[in-house]
Amino acid sequence: MNNIQSNATELATFAGGCFWCMVSPFEEMPGIIKVVSGYTGGHIQNPTYEQVCSNTTGHYEAVQITFDPQVFPYEKLLELFWQQIDPTDAGGQFHDRGASYRTAIFYHNEDQKIKAEASKQALEASGRFDKPIVTSIIPASDFYEAEEYHQGYHKKNPAHYKRYRKGSGREDFIESHWSASFDQQELKSRLTPLQYEVTQNSATEPPFRNEYWDHHGEGIYVDIVSGEPLFCSLDKYDAGCGWPSFTRPIREYNVKEKADLSHMMIRTEVRSKHSDSHLGHVFEDGPGPNGLRYCINSAALRFVPKEDMEKEGYAEYLQLFE
Repeated sequence: MNNIQSNATELATFAGGCFWCMVSPFEEMPGIIKVVSGYTGGHIQNPTYEQVCSNTTGHYEAVQITFDPQVFPYEKLLELFWQQIDPTDAGGQFHDRGASYRTAIFYHNEDQKIKAEASKQALEASGRFDKPIVTSIIPASDFYEAEEYHQGYHKKNPAHYKRYRKGSGREDFIESHWSASFDQQELKSRLTPLQYEVTQNSATEPPFRNEYWDHHGEGIYVDIVSGEPLFCSLDKYDAGCGWPSFTRPIREYNVKEKADLSHMMIRTEVRSKHSDSHLGHVFEDGPGPNGLRYCINSAALRFVPKEDMEKEGYAEYLQLFE
């Protein structure tokens, strides 16, 4: 059981179906101290995974997040939560069926309750879904940490996790309901011809003749189309290839990979999760701990200097430089 928090942090507890899939979207965000998978809402103390899956304990699979509200407010956690689930499904989530896979927001104080109810009403009013929002808003109760092998499952078993997330239908549902849609004429008027061809038609800019291949400023690189934060200057290095290279994205959740069989090669394409823009490719010859090199087109990026991040709405990412 774990309901301890310090004065500087708060707890947030969300149920969104299989808790394996509810960790990575949150843990990489600035201001998130830790994310724990567990069980809550039921009547059995210290339940096991098998007991919870039997749907006889009343417990939900859930994640409990310790966060700094000064860096990442509760309202932003709520926004991110809604983007991980099907809030219209009362019987579970995707191919996981039963009471333990239902969705819920467990509020820890009255302020969280008010904000959760307001966010649910706003989602209902947005018309994004054509069925009622059935996610419950419930007072938080005892939270029991799940078995160790469930903690950080996406890191311990990445291949199985990716197959499960895709195979369950969650990945496709999120993409179809939350990927931003952009008017092509508006993009053509806002982007340069090269930026448009790279992001929308998967073109490749010339090596050594692009804006950021030899750029050394301190800050973050965001999606030229959507403004979503993608890469940090701290993870940028000179790979000698003539394009900006990074050892990792700011958040793995903000990029997606796709097999690319064009040009008689087998490569892994990298696209922006929210705008579906082509960014570049990822290779397994990088210097970082994961051995990855994200080779990205400058034309797909916009650089935001560290000193401008707060005024441009990226204040929470200043924590990266501390």
